[in-house]
Amino acid sequence: MSNRRIRIGIDTGGTFTDVVAFDEDSGELVTTKTPSTPGNPADGFIAGIEKILGVVGAEGSDITAVSHGTTVATNKLLEGKVEALGFITTEGYEFMLEIARQSVPDGYGNSYFWVKPDRIVPADRVRTVGGRLDFTGAEIRPFDEEQAVAAARWFRDQGISTIGVCLLHAYANDEHELRLREVLRREHPDAVVSISSEVLREYREYERSMTTLVDAAVKPNVSRYVTNISERLLNFTGSAIPFYVMKSNGGVLSADEVVHQPITTVLSGPAAGALGAALIAKVAGFPKILTCDGGGTSTDVSVVLDGEPTLTTEGTVGAYPSKIPMIDVVTVGAGGGSIAWLSPEGTLKVGPHSAGADPGPLCYGKGGTAPTITDAHVTLGRIPPHLLGGEIPLDVEAARAGITELAGQLGVDFERCATGILEISAWNQANALRQVSVKRGLDVRDFMLTTFGGSGSLLACRLVDILDLAGVVVPPNPGNVSAFGLLTVDVKNDYVQTHVAKESALDHAAVQAVLDTLTDRAREALDKEGFTEDQHQFHRTIDVRYVGQAYEVRVAAPEGEVDQAYVAEVADTFHAEHRQLYGYDFRGDPTQQVEWVNLRVTGIGPITRPEIPKLPSVVEVRASASLETTTRPVCFDPEVGYVDTPIIWRGDLGAGDTFSGPAIVEEFGSTIPVHPGFEVVVDDWANLVIRKESGR
Repeated sequence: MSNRRIRIGIDTGGTFTDVVAFDEDSGELVTTKTPSTPGNPADGFIAGIEKILGVVGAEGSDITAVSHGTTVATNKLLEGKVEALGFITTEGYEFMLEIARQSVPDGYGNSYFWVKPDRIVPADRVRTVGGRLDFTGAEIRPFDEEQAVAAARWFRDQGISTIGVCLLHAYANDEHELRLREVLRREHPDAVVSISSEVLREYREYERSMTTLVDAAVKPNVSRYVTNISERLLNFTGSAIPFYVMKSNGGVLSADEVVHQPITTVLSGPAAGALGAALIAKVAGFPKILTCDGGGTSTDVSVVLDGEPTLTTEGTVGAYPSKIPMIDVVTVGAGGGSIAWLSPEGTLKVGPHSAGADPGPLCYGKGGTAPTITDAHVTLGRIPPHLLGGEIPLDVEAARAGITELAGQLGVDFERCATGILEISAWNQANALRQVSVKRGLDVRDFMLTTFGGSGSLLACRLVDILDLAGVVVPPNPGNVSAFGLLTVDVKNDYVQTHVAKESALDHAAVQAVLDTLTDRAREALDKEGFTEDQHQFHRTIDVRYVGQAYEVRVAAPEGEVDQAYVAEVADTFHAEHRQLYGYDFRGDPTQQVEWVNLRVTGIGPITRPEIPKLPSVVEVRASASLETTTRPVCFDPEVGYVDTPIIWRGDLGAGDTFSGPAIVEEFGSTIPVHPGFEVVVDDWANLVIRKESGR
């Protein structure tokens, strides 16, 4: 059959590359997995595409678009592997990175115990250039061309070819930065350069410098990776097809454009998972959800309200702050491979160190030496003695021996030690979920938890107990939710301009002019991506604060002309958001003025989302009323010990099926232990909806 239209989502993780294909004509969704190839990720990428085309019986010429989630930028920053990087700033500000911010990160009691992380650029690789603008963008001292030439030649002679440029107040006027870039192009043509007025037109010099330097640092790797894959795709399909890369803000961007703004991909992988889970939960009728994406080394959590993941610009990746809009994801080192160990005080700890995929947990039999979370699950019977439907057998005895040794050191019995490992892991995940919810002023008791990823659902019932959540939603094929998320993503570009003014002194025409300019830039980008005028969508947001506050709250702003009523509506939204976040506001207090800080416009090019297919009802699935099950002994509580527990194959379930714990639901890529005291209902879209029995 020729001329099919197949759209592919492909998410490269540390262990597996997940692939989802969507047939745009029939609406069929097909998923598969293939091992990742860390040495050259493009090999795993192409292997995944070949495998899924084989499954759906299509050819390379049938592909209409490929969307990709990648961790190239994230891993480079998390591993701290930033090569020779140079920094050029305004004369007199060479120690901006040293001064940084005075605030000590959460988790340190006070500043005596905290050591500032290493700077991203050592002091001897910083050069300065004369010339000065004020905060309105007016020139105080002219740009010093001679110093600029000297700086460019110095970097060239030192062999430093990745350079970040951040001149004072360039967000208000980019003229000096553009001139400096011209000098660098002329004197040091091999240099890869990022300038702050293109990366982030926002005030706060330290954050703008760091964001620009991170952009420069990941640019060579991201460019090489994206170019390599684009060429391999072209050879494979024989024609240029749209190739999109996932961005941290919940949108995608074409590969040609990503090369110019690589920092936007630093949270590419986790963002796709949050979006996939958001759509699945919205269709199933759950407006408030927390997402929990469990992998081998870490778990990513985020919050979704009315189908939209929440965004932040206060994000960090590793030790580096990045002030670009990103989905508000918190990552905790609690994945299947997280290692259980004893602290010097003799207490049990779990993570953040991980056995990874190689050597992996003890039960992988690949030379692992320390017990992990997966070992605890398999010895307690909560996961089967094999992975991927039997493709990978597990060595239960090796896992048992490792945990027995640890239990001996602790002076407790085996079951107490194994359940203790899982209990600590569950509390680590619960603390991450609190950071994205309770810390943001949200009541977790109103939220359902959507769990996905290979290990995401293993501790779901314990998380409901610890946080008193409303329940859990487990989508079908939970391991492929991130790849599915890539098929649900619109093209998105964010533009920002700092414009600080008190509400009473706002120049409406000037604000309107800035918003119009940002909208024009967004429109131009959407035109370039091939969207017609009638498809364009624009969302405005404004960062607002009370005069004297150090940080802002971002609020949604309406369309239309900026006038007195418009300004009043923004203030109204701000008071409500401020109360939600901090428990108070100054509505109606004439002594507390509202101040506008940053104006933002997001341009959106919408795509067709796949329909989530409905599951046949119980009656259609099974002629007889009973569900075929086997049993195995499982330990949920060390006081009770092992209980013969029904094992249910997920593919046998129909819409409307219900059963109570204890039970274990197994499928190809993951396992869902249902603890005693919980009941499961299978909804129309094949999700398992798990709630406490008393919570009816």
